[in-house]
Amino acid sequence: MFRELLEKISPYGFYTFSSYVIPWALLISFFLISYSFYNGLFVAPSDYQQGDAYRIMYVHVPSAWLSLFSYTVLFFCAVVSIIWRIKVFEILVVSSAKIGAFFTLLTLITGSIWGKPMWGTWWVWDARLTSELILFFIYISIIILNYSFDDYRKGARAASILAIIGFINIPIIHFSVEWWNTLHQGPSVMKFGTPSISTEMLIPLIYSAIGFTFYFIGAILLSARNMILIRERNKSWVKKI
Repeated sequence: MFRELLEKISPYGFYTFSSYVIPWALLISFFLISYSFYNGLFVAPSDYQQGDAYRIMYVHVPSAWLSLFSYTVLFFCAVVSIIWRIKVFEILVVSSAKIGAFFTLLTLITGSIWGKPMWGTWWVWDARLTSELILFFIYISIIILNYSFDDYRKGARAASILAIIGFINIPIIHFSVEWWNTLHQGPSVMKFGTPSISTEMLIPLIYSAIGFTFYFIGAILLSARNMILIRERNKSWVKKI
């Protein structure tokens, strides 16, 4: 049943579906991120230890969350494309890699900006930072491998295999602050018990994370839709569009 459902997702059906979803996803993202940034930057109080430097978390934390979530989506699409060779999921593999690479790079940049005043340096070979950097290189490798073949489908298959192998890095990133002695702080929100962050700071962060997630949905669908139009450009339905 699951296989039959996935096989019904045709390039034209995906194009039609994504065309409806993209505007709404990006619109919701704009309002949620705007609301969270206003409250996070101007309404939430300063931190008693970090001062105003902590406010970068309204970009850093959602970016870090999506750098991992993007790879989870990528891994699922890679498994589907390897097993059932469904064209839409082959395209979603590289689309997820592109968006995931963007959020991973944003995570590294914002983390370095925060680390300079807090740690006194832009970069340390911390377990969390190093594994996140490796994740960025994995994303880039998947993208390069996908475009290294003249045959789209061979490139997608090779990229999917690499994506499945690279998934081993995701639990390493997530649990690195618990497994090793690391400078990176432990979880403040996603943990057992009450979050160790005040409500005034937490609520804008939640809105920011949701807004970034809607942006991720819109961006990945837009990227995949454009790739479908390029690859299916000789089909009659694309010529009509």
